[in-house]
Amino acid sequence: MVKTIAVAITGASGAVYALKLLACLVKAGVHIYVMVSKPGQIVINAETDLKIPSQPRDIERVLSEVYQAAPGQLQVFGREQWFAPVASGSNPPDAMVVCPCTSGTLASIACGASKNLIERAADVIMKEQRKLILVIRETPLSVIHLENMLRLAKMGVVIMPANPGFYHDPKSIQDLVDFMVARILDHVGVEQTLLKPWGDPVL
Repeated sequence: MVKTIAVAITGASGAVYALKLLACLVKAGVHIYVMVSKPGQIVINAETDLKIPSQPRDIERVLSEVYQAAPGQLQVFGREQWFAPVASGSNPPDAMVVCPCTSGTLASIACGASKNLIERAADVIMKEQRKLILVIRETPLSVIHLENMLRLAKMGVVIMPANPGFYHDPKSIQDLVDFMVARILDHVGVEQTLLKPWGDPVL
């Protein structure tokens, strides 16, 4: 069965993590639901060479072309598109990744605000007991951030700060990006060749 994974891109720095994740999910044949906040769109345009338009349909076209997605493999939904599958527990994805995740999105998810589709989708994932991964990109962390992370971790949410390791002897920024994306893929059960397992001499 083909996995369905939701990817939410918010306005924290680190858009390259999200774009690499999308590329890997497309390559793996995963069905992908994408949500991009307005700040997330701004950060992508500022930090990368990819220029994201404002309308969901146009974003879907651009991402599908860039990553060579199969027809219908990658779907993009707007912040108030309440008829999207991710908005209901009757049709949840297998997992959801918020990457990168702002401290504001973290707080809204922690309190169940559901003010937009990203927050509602995360709420659905939690109530349906599917895997939710928050790739937090903030430093330093305040007590508020830490308390929100602890609250969500107690509910089974995976808190995965964007803190790449160095034991794989990275030679470039892309190697550091690949480290984090590999960890995300491991947690959503998608095979990856970006990073060999610790202690495994063969990739």
